[in-house]
Amino acid sequence: MVYLQITLKIAVANRPAAIGVYERYKAPFLNTIAGAKSKELLVRDEDVQVLHGFDTEQNAHGYLESDLFNADVVDALKPLLDAAPEVRIYQVV
Repeated sequence: MVYLQITLKIAVANRPAAIGVYERYKAPFLNTIAGAKSKELLVRDEDVQVLHGFDTEQNAHGYLESDLFNADVVDALKPLLDAAPEVRIYQVV
């Protein structure tokens, strides 16, 4: 299992809109992205994290290059962000 973690700096006032973006694109992510296994939203006081599960690291990188991510998710989140997202990929051993 591989995890793609995207950490987002989003003001509390903008979090309902960000949750809406997560909910809108969760099913398309799981149904159309190669190797997608799971997608979870983690809301903390300091940030919001989206944790994506994949079968391979190659598929995690593929999602970052996909139209769903770049044309849909990024465009929808862009006006809500207070800073550039932090992207990390983890391999489960």
